[in-house]
Amino acid sequence: MSTPAPSTGTPHPGRSGHPGHRSAAPARGRELRRLAVSATVHCLTGCAIGEVLGMVLATWWGWGDVPSIALAVALAFAFGYALTIRPVLRSGLPFRRALRIALAADTVSLVSMETIDNAVMLGVPGAMDAGLTSGLFWGAMAVALAVAFVVTVPVNYVLIGHGRGHAVVHALH
Repeated sequence: MSTPAPSTGTPHPGRSGHPGHRSAAPARGRELRRLAVSATVHCLTGCAIGEVLGMVLATWWGWGDVPSIALAVALAFAFGYALTIRPVLRSGLPFRRALRIALAADTVSLVSMETIDNAVMLGVPGAMDAGLTSGLFWGAMAVALAVAFVVTVPVNYVLIGHGRGHAVVHALH
C-alpha cells in the first residue's frame, strides 16, 4: 500500500492543471475502503447535524413535511460543506477555491445520503408527524441515517477510487 507524499501546504498544479489541486494515485484495497468509510462518516456528521437541527426548528415553528425536509436538507448541505471547507482552508487555499473543492468533494455524497435519509423518513408511517419527544421520530431518524450511511459508502468508494470526491480533500492533508 502506498501513501501519498506529505503535503507541504503549498498549492501546486495537479492532474487538472489548476493551482491548489493536488493529485495522488487513487487509493486501492483496504486504504480505499477506509477512505470511503471516513468520507461517509464525515458526510453523515454534516447530514445528521443539519437534519436534526432542521427538524427541530421546523417542528418548533410548526412547519409541514415539505418545508421541514427542505430546511433539513439545506442545513445538511450547509453543515456538510462547512465541515469540508474548514480543513481545506487550513491547508492554505483561499476561500473560493476551498468552496469549489468542498462542492466537488461532497455534493454527490450529500445528495446520496439526503435522498436515502429522507426517503426512509417519509417511508416510516407517522415518523414525520411524531414530534421531537417521540421515540418513533428519533428511531426513524437513526434508521434513516444508518441506511443512508450504508448506501453512501459504495458511492464514496467509487468516487475516491476514481480520484474524485474526498480523494481531492485527502490529497490536501
